Amino acid sequence: MKNKNHNPYEPSDLQPNRGQHAHRIREVQAGSIGEAMEIAAGDELLEVNGEVIEDIFDYQFLIQNTEVVLLIRKPDGEEWELEIEKDEEEDIGLVFESTLMDEYHSCRNKCIFCFIDQMPEGMRETLYFKDDDSRLSFLQGNYITLTNMTDRDIDRIIRFHLAPINISVHTTNPELRCRMLSNRFAGEALKKIDRLYEAEIPMNGQIVLCKGVNDGSELERTLQDLLHYAPYMQSVSVVPVGLTKFREGLYPLEPFQEEDAVQVLDLIHRYQKIAWERYGNHFVHASDEWYILARQDVPEAERYDGFIQYENGVGMVRLFQDELEEALRHMPRDERRGKVTLITAKLIYPTICRAAELLREKLPNIECQVVCIQNHFFGEQITVTGLLTASDILQQLRGRDLGDRVVLPAAVLKADEDIFLDDVTLAEVQSALQVPVHIVKSNGMGFIQAIIGTS
Repeated sequence: MKNKNHNPYEPSDLQPNRGQHAHRIREVQAGSIGEAMEIAAGDELLEVNGEVIEDIFDYQFLIQNTEVVLLIRKPDGEEWELEIEKDEEEDIGLVFESTLMDEYHSCRNKCIFCFIDQMPEGMRETLYFKDDDSRLSFLQGNYITLTNMTDRDIDRIIRFHLAPINISVHTTNPELRCRMLSNRFAGEALKKIDRLYEAEIPMNGQIVLCKGVNDGSELERTLQDLLHYAPYMQSVSVVPVGLTKFREGLYPLEPFQEEDAVQVLDLIHRYQKIAWERYGNHFVHASDEWYILARQDVPEAERYDGFIQYENGVGMVRLFQDELEEALRHMPRDERRGKVTLITAKLIYPTICRAAELLREKLPNIECQVVCIQNHFFGEQITVTGLLTASDILQQLRGRDLGDRVVLPAAVLKADEDIFLDDVTLAEVQSALQVPVHIVKSNGMGFIQAIIGTS
């Protein structure tokens, strides 16, 4: 049952702070409760159940009730009070102009390893924004340092049971954390993990490892400390610092070498065994870069605990290899002919070359040319595919016979738009190459379909 009543209040009678939290509606989903109640794009949400809405979490928490009262303001200033009866988990179908229904919280730290500080001018504008927002941790999986959070923020996470919360820990040594984040409150902020643990809020941790800073005995201390927060600290990833050539005036950091990677992996594997014996999971995970740098095979899929840290580059190689092999087992031999150019970066180049070899049995007449693009834009220390730019790709493909099509990994593009890091569009790249460009996600079947031209 849904009722619509006009609110008898005039604007002068409104709560004094309500206008500051009016949330404009961008879209009302077709077939939703909102559409049935005649809510429209351009309307503003003022209250839910008599409460002013600060952000998306207030909204999501309050609309979970089976009885909901919305206060909507129309563009002409008229206000509607809408009484709604619905199922507990049923959405109302409102999409707001701001995903958070609030401004993003920016980072106040000056981390010695910050990648944004190592970027040149001329990139996409959004790439220069440093977010440190607990709400993005929940919504998008972003990692937060906890230094930008108040006790009230923690209270809201506990009240709404927002989970998981992804935390950039880096070190549990308070003094070292203050130095690494260049924030005198960074060590004290670690105590917020205790509150989340006591409230049984699921968490994931991240350690950006810097050579000679938080590795070695400091890394062991951090893993030992974080293991005490299990099982609510579900996982911890260890990733090597990314160093571009634009580090003038920044803290002097050195790249890890093969022997360093071997030592890091030995420590991680030791703590995986400890975690497995205590909790039945592996807890700490090394990003794929460590295995490639150490010239070791990536672990079997079972060691990744459901690939919980996949977005941090943990287990991508293993999952791609397993998916490709599974897809090939069910694929008939295909006699079509052609030539395809596969674009990749240094880190994943051996994996893509091996994948191209595996395809020969099922696609004997398709020539797969694998081209490793060197990252001249950021510097050759940057070896991940997701940081390739259009300028490097175009420059290094110039003069080559690209065959029938070029296959690019989706990681080189913005998540929701066909645009590269250096603000060049996919259409511009395709026009410059003069061959069709196929975008492939990092899964086995998608890889095959892009090669045979059916993606």
